[in-house]
Amino acid sequence: MTQPSRIETTGGRNSLRPNDEEIAFLKDRAKFCRLETIRLIEIAKVGHYTSVFSAAELFSALYYDAMDLRRGEPKWEDRDRFMMGKGHAAVGLFPILADLDFIDRDVLDGYTRLGNPLGDHPDMTKVPGIDFSSGSIGHALSAGCGMALAGRMLGKDFCTYVMIGDGELQEGQVWEAALFGAHNRLGKLIGIIDRNGYQLDGSVDDIIGVEPIVEKWQAFGWETHVVDGHDVAAVATLFRTLKSDRERTRPVMIVAETVKGKGVSYMETEPGWHLGYLDPSDAARAIAEIEAMEI
Repeated sequence: MTQPSRIETTGGRNSLRPNDEEIAFLKDRAKFCRLETIRLIEIAKVGHYTSVFSAAELFSALYYDAMDLRRGEPKWEDRDRFMMGKGHAAVGLFPILADLDFIDRDVLDGYTRLGNPLGDHPDMTKVPGIDFSSGSIGHALSAGCGMALAGRMLGKDFCTYVMIGDGELQEGQVWEAALFGAHNRLGKLIGIIDRNGYQLDGSVDDIIGVEPIVEKWQAFGWETHVVDGHDVAAVATLFRTLKSDRERTRPVMIVAETVKGKGVSYMETEPGWHLGYLDPSDAARAIAEIEAMEI
């Protein structure tokens, strides 16, 4: 297993582009996220592999580079906030919280067991480091708008990041939040769409088409960016660039183009792995492919 990091703080980078060492570290943390997801789902006996794997580089760039956080201080008042609409990907986020000493590693090892605070979806009342309880799709961006507005009213400088799935764009509340965020000029609000193309029942665009995504967010008054969600250098550079703009008055929406199940070949071509369980031979193959990913 990849060894956990020992960074004390994140955020506050001096250059807009990460150097080679930082890029290698972010790739390593994305690999760590995938491997730990497999390990934790082995405990639970069922879980959401592919939803984590499409977001692993995004998690890595956020928690180990972009966000202002302090190791072991999940309630630090000036920390950046993160909300995740696709709460079923929490199994990939919990290892990062343990890595940053927000939760104990022995708690992580009891994932989903009776009495353990870590479940299939994140609960902010039970898990330090979770800023929003998600599970019912469509609410996270509204909560993010509220947190960003509250931060401004309190004179705080933190950024609020919200990750939503592309299937989540079918929820009407997302577009109400889009109106609210632009109207209130929430420049510290940064949304991320994990555009992996699939939801539980199949292809997003076959179920209810969501394109043209970029033009829609632009029409709602948001600053928009498109990025390869698996290119950690590009993702980190974009996050750093956005963080450096202290004068922005429009909220931002990033369309991260990703592959559901990224890193495991048979998951990348089979949408049914949205929810499942690996038998020993499948698990061994998945681990081998992830460990072989370039760093």
